[in-house]
Amino acid sequence: MTKPLDPPLKWAGGKRLLVPTLKPYYDKFRDRRLVEPFCGGLAVALGLKPERALLNDVNPHLINLYSCIQEGLTLNHPTENTKEAYLHFRSEFNHVRGYVSRERKAALFYYLNQSGYRGLCRFNQSGGFNVPFGDRKKLKLDHDFIALQNQFSLWLFTNADFENLNTTDNDFIYADPPYDTPFTSYSQGGFDWRDQVRCAKWLAAKRCPVIASNQATDRIIKLYSELDFEIQFIEARRSISCNGDRAKAKEILAFKNLEVLG
Repeated sequence: MTKPLDPPLKWAGGKRLLVPTLKPYYDKFRDRRLVEPFCGGLAVALGLKPERALLNDVNPHLINLYSCIQEGLTLNHPTENTKEAYLHFRSEFNHVRGYVSRERKAALFYYLNQSGYRGLCRFNQSGGFNVPFGDRKKLKLDHDFIALQNQFSLWLFTNADFENLNTTDNDFIYADPPYDTPFTSYSQGGFDWRDQVRCAKWLAAKRCPVIASNQATDRIIKLYSELDFEIQFIEARRSISCNGDRAKAKEILAFKNLEVLG
């Protein structure tokens, strides 16, 4: 297999470092479609390189960017790396209306991701992107995504609630919902404890192989254990930390319908 492609975005909480752990599991089911209900920055999909994939996220701006890349997006985006420019384009992004092209929205989202603080993606209750300027010394911005376009052509991108996904018994699901932390502003609607329970029960009802990751809080461990998942504890270090702390944190992998290795 060729070397995995780099994700197009910086992404707080990205799972690039977890790919070597997930790969032996997916390799046993490589003929199956990979389903990610919370695809985020695509580190897992690009690391595993499935032939078929259903990649979903509730963030419409994220899926718009991936869909535009899939269609051959060439970006004519802002490049100025100053706080003033960042705030200007953030304001434009937050006030775009239907007459603005999908490509312009994708370009603005990409620029804000690259220029914003530590790869965060955060929205207020009104749906406004409110990540502060990241003050990076130098921006490295892509203008085309030809290599990614070739890979994306094999995959289906959707923007929906996870319960609305059309999964089958022949899929392989990796779910990485927003972690059980006070931070719930990844999307306008948030992701609270009721959503954590709803997600765990949805996954538990699947008959295909399932792996879920989450922070190892007491209530998360209890939730997945009571739904008969097999739990494995890992010491994980996020590829981008929201506060700059790269220290390892206790997390879980929850397994259903497959044999846990080692």
